Amino acid sequence: MRYQCIREHAAQFPIAQLCDVLGVSRSGYYAWRTRPVSARAQADARLLAQMTTLHQQSRQTYGHRRLHAALVAAGAVCGKGRVARLMRQHQLVARLRRTHRPTTDSAHQEPVAPNRLARQFTVAAPDQVWVSDITYLSTWEGWLYLATVMDLGTRQIVGWSMGPTLDRSLVCHALTAALQRRRPAPGLLHHSDRGSQYASRDYQQLLADHGLIPSMSRKGNCWDNAPMESFFHSLKTERVYGAVYRTHAQARQDIFDYIEVWYNRQRLHSALGYLAPVQYEQRLRAA
Repeated sequence: MRYQCIREHAAQFPIAQLCDVLGVSRSGYYAWRTRPVSARAQADARLLAQMTTLHQQSRQTYGHRRLHAALVAAGAVCGKGRVARLMRQHQLVARLRRTHRPTTDSAHQEPVAPNRLARQFTVAAPDQVWVSDITYLSTWEGWLYLATVMDLGTRQIVGWSMGPTLDRSLVCHALTAALQRRRPAPGLLHHSDRGSQYASRDYQQLLADHGLIPSMSRKGNCWDNAPMESFFHSLKTERVYGAVYRTHAQARQDIFDYIEVWYNRQRLHSALGYLAPVQYEQRLRAA
């Protein structure tokens, strides 16, 4: 590593000075430089090139576990420790998460459904349990709100909508999109927080009209809807925090790309054995 450091900085500092600072002899350095590159180093270089490509394709969001899964899926033979080491050495880092700020307003007089889901987040098949929530994005034109519906069996976002106001029409449009896209059988369990949008008569009537059973988180308990919170963390960290949205239209286009192109179809999900949601559903249906 010290010899490699000298090589990387040789254009900036004298070789003798670098050797003195790092405590090595010049003869040792020159001998190392003329030594043939080992087979292991060559293999690391090939793997690093593949890692760098996959890391860029993930928008610099993959840590070593998810990057390792992507490498294995691409046919590479490597261990997680090796991937972690190369990421450290070459400063391939995943973007850090920020704290989520809740948008729930539970100060209303509408009826609240019991927590029927009860944190049973492992679901064996698609269209058995859906979870919903709302988050927000900042643009130069003002706040833009995003409502999403996730199929808990595949972690796929099956419905979503965006709007400039935080009202019941936002969540109704997201649920309608999911119903039109999936057409689930009656009896599906639908879980959300107890915010006024989800407790509204319009939303509850929409659930009833399609035979969906309502479930709501306990007051002030975001962990009752953890998979949806996790999705919002990923969305903000992997896309929103690195973006500047000048218009609502620009934000909508970017969120469409994240959900429909990246998250549903390409992003490897740890809860799905490092498969993308659409890929995971295809395997379930083929089994």
